[in-house]
Amino acid sequence: MKRHWVLALIVVNVAVIAVLAVALPRQMLSPGALGQGHASLAEDCFACHVPWRGSAANKCIGCHAVATIGLRTAAGLPIVQMQRKPPFHQALVSPDCMGCHSEHAVPRLAPVAQFTFVHALLNQGTSANCASCHTAPAGAFHRSAGTACAQCHVQTHWTPATFDHARFFPLVGDHNAPCATCHVGNVTSAYTCYGCHEHQPATILAKHRRERIANIDNCVACHRGAHQEREEGRERGRSRARD
Repeated sequence: MKRHWVLALIVVNVAVIAVLAVALPRQMLSPGALGQGHASLAEDCFACHVPWRGSAANKCIGCHAVATIGLRTAAGLPIVQMQRKPPFHQALVSPDCMGCHSEHAVPRLAPVAQFTFVHALLNQGTSANCASCHTAPAGAFHRSAGTACAQCHVQTHWTPATFDHARFFPLVGDHNAPCATCHVGNVTSAYTCYGCHEHQPATILAKHRRERIANIDNCVACHRGAHQEREEGRERGRSRARD
């Protein structure tokens, strides 16, 4: 007897779902309202979807030509690049629109899908050229580092960075000190050479003026470590002796 009730309940549920799917197709089948740019397609599901297979990239490309994405709108109007990110779709290995985009607003009670851009989607030449899409940080350190971002950063996340201190300023001798000695408060984007008793602004300025050097704001522009400082000191001594 119990089995008959279970089967009857299943039949009723299926029937109700079928009736609702016919009577209220949008509410039953749509995952959410479309964004403003695609609102005109709300009644035409097959403009983007293939029956039984879901949305397809070739449907997107029918309106959004890959060659003009980021440069022109679907209507052919030019996009002002100063207000948008640089176009990069032309450098994709293959079009995978749904890998990053979802035009349906997710219902409030549904889990929000996280779409994360993966640099592996780009061809090798563009992927290795960070400056083609990203603006380099404006700090003095990054200006001196150039565009070789991969020396310290990886494409999966910007921070934390792996910094090889020996490439820029070897921490040898007395410079093998705690980070906060030079990077006050452990703020690695800035440094000071006046964190120890030997290096004080007045003393350093007097020494540099004897060498006719007035700018002592960026020490590492000339000094790349204790070894170099010793060699430079010896060279200056030999130069004075010759004079």
